[in-house]
Amino acid sequence: MSRNKNRVGGPTAEPAAGPPPTVLQEGTTSNTFSFVVPTEFVELPSQGNFYTEEHPLCGQESIEIKQMTAKEEDMLTSTTLLRKGVALDRVIRSLIVDKRINPDTLLVGDRNAIILSARVSGYGSDYNTKVTCPSCTVTSEYSFDLNDASVYTGTDLTEQELVDNQDGTFDTILPKTQITVTFKLLTGNDEKNLTSAAQADRKKSNYEKNVTRQLSNLVVAVNGDDSAQAIQYLIDNIPSIDSRHIRTIYRRAAPNIDLTQRYACTECDYAADMEVPLSADFFWPDR
Repeated sequence: MSRNKNRVGGPTAEPAAGPPPTVLQEGTTSNTFSFVVPTEFVELPSQGNFYTEEHPLCGQESIEIKQMTAKEEDMLTSTTLLRKGVALDRVIRSLIVDKRINPDTLLVGDRNAIILSARVSGYGSDYNTKVTCPSCTVTSEYSFDLNDASVYTGTDLTEQELVDNQDGTFDTILPKTQITVTFKLLTGNDEKNLTSAAQADRKKSNYEKNVTRQLSNLVVAVNGDDSAQAIQYLIDNIPSIDSRHIRTIYRRAAPNIDLTQRYACTECDYAADMEVPLSADFFWPDR
């Protein structure tokens, strides 16, 4: 398996494939105007791998999306959608040209690629946000260039570290217990489940079960046993070193957009790599 990172740059505009794009028209007795809603093709970090043969994106290296309009801005500012945590989901669904594609079935990395391209085409590549320095704790405005993001399509893991089962799952041997764990790549639906579970944890207890919740969404089999009992036993008893191994291997195996950029504090000498967050506020550069 090989590692492949490419600069994202700006979104690539191409002629829309298939039926001609919709023409929006509005007229009065004195004038008439029409224009074509622009679309662009977004490179998928997955390159169409890891989807089932029935999925519309199976084998597809890119996805066509339309550029953001006032309609999508309404979704991003909707108090109701933001409160429910579905604003970005609605935007992604609205932007995808091929309506056969359910955004919930997209791999997380492919969803992130769509979000990034929509942000760059809608508001530009400059992303100014407040950052708190981990060293001196001073909060200041910092500017990131979203065109410096990279597309990570593969992995540099060896076959001894990771086995690709060619069905969207991977096997890895845990370093301490020597158990073989089979895990999958997370989708938009898994991401929503994790968010909902975290909200439920906050309401019912005084801490969030972030690690065990993530493992329960990742792991699909233990030593070939895919029963719920086997998976739950592992999650309840897994040593920390093995738990960390699964999360680390997953990050290296999952195709994604790499938004890590260099941060240098203007108040002290601290400098380090920092990952740019993707959230609803990510779309509002003037806030």
